[in-house]
Amino acid sequence: MMVVWLAVTLALTVLMLTALLNTLTFPRLRARQPDHTPSVSILIPARDEAAVIGATIQRLLKQRYPDYEILVLDDHSSDGTAQVARDTAGNDPRVRVLAGEPLPVGWAGKNWACHQLAAAAQGEVLVFTDADVRWEPDALPGVVALLEQQRAGMLTVWPTQETRTGAERLVVPLMSMAIIAYLPEIMVRLSPWSAFAAANGQCLVFRREAYLASGTHEAVLSDVVEDVALARRAKRAGQRLVMVDGSGLVGCRMYTGWNQVRDGFAKNILAGHGNSLVFLALSTVFHWSVFIAPWVWLALGGWVTIGPLWPGWALILVSLGIGVRALSAAVTRQRLVDALLIPVSTMLMTIIAARSAWWRLRHGGPQWKGRVIKPA
Repeated sequence: MMVVWLAVTLALTVLMLTALLNTLTFPRLRARQPDHTPSVSILIPARDEAAVIGATIQRLLKQRYPDYEILVLDDHSSDGTAQVARDTAGNDPRVRVLAGEPLPVGWAGKNWACHQLAAAAQGEVLVFTDADVRWEPDALPGVVALLEQQRAGMLTVWPTQETRTGAERLVVPLMSMAIIAYLPEIMVRLSPWSAFAAANGQCLVFRREAYLASGTHEAVLSDVVEDVALARRAKRAGQRLVMVDGSGLVGCRMYTGWNQVRDGFAKNILAGHGNSLVFLALSTVFHWSVFIAPWVWLALGGWVTIGPLWPGWALILVSLGIGVRALSAAVTRQRLVDALLIPVSTMLMTIIAARSAWWRLRHGGPQWKGRVIKPA
């Protein structure tokens, strides 16, 4: 038992140190104008996004940037997405609404939509962004300024996540925690190794030449986590990859309520574990060990000496777990109080992992917006 608690202590210590390092080094998006203003194409794949696409286009049309276009690809929506986009754009020449071609065999839907958008884009800089991402007026110039300052070929923004319901508050911030506490940002930015690569498909920014060097979306046509796959390919191609915190200038409400949270995360979680059910199971055991087991030990009397174990050890482990979650919440503008419920968050992620595993065993892959996404 002593060995187990030593391993848990080591794991939580590493997570905390990584979070502290990222707190100091993570680039933040700021409102500023770049020295140079290359033409930009903002590319939005949209499938059944009528509820949000209008507001998104309105915000994008207010960007304080001199040279950009907005392309919306309607991916066979059933809710009038294309018409809402056209009505919102009016006669503004910066906006084009494209009709998506039928999905070819072997392609994931979003990847095919992005591939078509890139082919139609005219800009020197390509910005792939989701239909529900909220852009403040100074966001685009800030993104281009950072791309220039960092001399990056690819830049990915982690939007500030808006969370309202309990399920959103307990699960969605874990995505940011996985970056803040598990991956040293400085290694992503400075090391040439593709193992240190991560990205957020809500906002991917490429210089056109870097996008082509990475193989475009065609090189990752069936990947569920195409954002990470493209990031790795970019690094292998010698392009500098930079992760950026949206700092409120780029925001998003990913999902609404438990059903969307569950299915949205279940869509990606297995692919994020290498499409391996064994790896997913081991990851679940790990997270129960570091974020739930110390609470059980504490409840069973872990604040007193148990054999050779030091008094208060369980309380320290519980505090470390809360601290990691709270620090990542502070960095990404989430609610600190929700860190106290990290065991509940972990159990909800277990339910999500189980759903993803069921989809794989029952249907061959995750389900999203009426499609089954087969793994690469």
